[in-house]
Amino acid sequence: MIQNPHPTKRRVQLLLGFFAAFLLLFAAVLYDAQVAHGSENRAKSIASNASSETVTASRGIVTDRNGKVLVSNRLAYTLVFDRSGFKKDEDALNAAILRLIDLCRETDTAWSDSLPMTAGSAPQLTTAARSRSFKSYLEKRKLPENANAAELLEALRELYHIAGGCTVAQARDIAGVRYELDGRSSYTFAEDVSAEIISQITDGHFDGVTIKTASARVYNTKLASHILGTIGPIWQEEWSSDESTGYVGYADKGYAMNDLVGKDGVEKAFEEYLHGEDGRRLVTTDENGKLTGELYTHEPQPGGTVALTLDIDLQQVVEDTLAETIEGMMDKDSYQRGGAAVVMGVGNGEVLAMASYPTYDLETFNQDYETLAEDDRLPMFNRATQGIYAPGSTFKLCTSVAALESGVITPTTIIEDRGVYTYYKDPQPACWIWRQARMTHGRINVSQAIVDSCNYFYYEVGRLTGIARLDDYATQFGLGQSTGIEIGDVSGVLASPEWAEAHDREWTDGQTITAAIGQSYNAFTPLQLANYVATLVSGGEHYAAHLLKTVKSYDNSRLIYAYDEEPLNDMNISDSTMAAVTKGMHDLTHDSLTSAFSRCVVEAGAKTGSAQVGTDIANGVFVAYAPYDDPEIAVAIVVEKGGSGSLLANAAVDIINAWFSRGSNSSTAGENTLLQ
Repeated sequence: MIQNPHPTKRRVQLLLGFFAAFLLLFAAVLYDAQVAHGSENRAKSIASNASSETVTASRGIVTDRNGKVLVSNRLAYTLVFDRSGFKKDEDALNAAILRLIDLCRETDTAWSDSLPMTAGSAPQLTTAARSRSFKSYLEKRKLPENANAAELLEALRELYHIAGGCTVAQARDIAGVRYELDGRSSYTFAEDVSAEIISQITDGHFDGVTIKTASARVYNTKLASHILGTIGPIWQEEWSSDESTGYVGYADKGYAMNDLVGKDGVEKAFEEYLHGEDGRRLVTTDENGKLTGELYTHEPQPGGTVALTLDIDLQQVVEDTLAETIEGMMDKDSYQRGGAAVVMGVGNGEVLAMASYPTYDLETFNQDYETLAEDDRLPMFNRATQGIYAPGSTFKLCTSVAALESGVITPTTIIEDRGVYTYYKDPQPACWIWRQARMTHGRINVSQAIVDSCNYFYYEVGRLTGIARLDDYATQFGLGQSTGIEIGDVSGVLASPEWAEAHDREWTDGQTITAAIGQSYNAFTPLQLANYVATLVSGGEHYAAHLLKTVKSYDNSRLIYAYDEEPLNDMNISDSTMAAVTKGMHDLTHDSLTSAFSRCVVEAGAKTGSAQVGTDIANGVFVAYAPYDDPEIAVAIVVEKGGSGSLLANAAVDIINAWFSRGSNSSTAGENTLLQ
């Protein structure tokens, strides 16, 4: 018997053959699973372990005119409250709301609640209760429209099934959240919450609460708070459109209910550029909920980069100077004061700086809100765009232009100041120098009248010009009407017989002469005054005031928008009128204002004003421009109860010097206080 000489080799061959057959079989199965039926199997796998979710786009950033970042973003967490898990269990829903509110109070966390009723044990209705949207809500829910806070709260208790055992304060808190949830299943309850509250919610199993990642605004400056503004959740009254008013709600703009939107200032004005476009992604998890992969089906598009006309370095000087000036006055007496200062470019309408004092910090705005709201100095009130003040003698520049351009006077016309103006039987006002020292300004022309701020001169010129022509020129200067600024402003009041009649006020011929010197019913915003002076020294080119310079894509690769600087109207003020008026403004800086303007780095022009607000106190008003021979900027300052406008000259010089001392930008005693 012959034996196989290589038994081991034979076994190896058999094993290799078996292994090859197995590989062929595995390959066939794999082909069937991944190729022949791959799409079907992947779809089944994804369907059972994947979910689609919205990816919130980052909000755009805000910069100053030089590219310095003012507002940006950081990663944050928000709390979303969702009522869908409670079905119809009202008691459980209200209990969950109250528990969450209690936690927020314990952790000093602000939450969103726009119900127009103050919190606490004695709630009161706020002014928002008179809004059309809230009245619509009351009508829709069959709630009493003319009820006081206590009556309305009782009605809300019944509507939202708030237990009788809840205190008044608790009922108000619950009603506020239920108000936000009315008509929607969820909303952003709180933004940018701390790690402390996240930890407690995670450990405490708070029903209805979801923690979501988001971006929170980062304020890279403490300046320009009134300009930059805030963001917040969409309020109920903002969600739906209102055909009767033409308001387009966020629902019809493609927003989600939990989106954050601009509430005021630049954030609101430029919402369309800053918002961005949300994305969608498919997230896969394993059977234990662990993330296994993600796929963006639509990439989020961040909001654009909004460049403002502001120069943040100049803004710093304006805010500091305004604060120092006002606080210095308050150190000397017991008057509470506020004020505003505005710097505008000449010939373009650009707002270079705009300050209102007192102010606040956007970084702590939510935490400080109640304190700010109760402060009787009104720090949240933007005096630059919303405050209206009699212009006092700064209006004499307008009167001068109207009289000169109408041919009522010429630059050389002489009028004699006789102390008391007796043309009318009543009133018979006296010039300020007569009231103070029984003196007169003698025989003067228009340029000297600007220097002396001679009321008598302007009584006569105002009478000869007439209120109709005065108002026509004032309107062309933009006084008594909105400046067009994107963050909104008030129109103010331009004194006229028509306005008086419409508001049941008296108008007599004698009103014209007081209007001519900036009194009567005249009341303008500091922004209007700055734009008025910028229009004047440009030769009459009146531009809309604006804050937006450019908008670029988030990566700055594409220009989306650039402001088109075209004048609203052109007054075409004659050279002779310009020379007479600006000479008076320039001479004033070398007359009673010499001590301040002797340190000014450029030649400038100015005009002081005072407007009486009591028997012994007046608002201080000051306007200026520079340089004298080639105007580049216009400045307006108003200080409530600031006395003579001449007291603001040093502040104006500080502002002018700050602008012209930068390499990149090289390019009165005896003021009237009242008249009758």
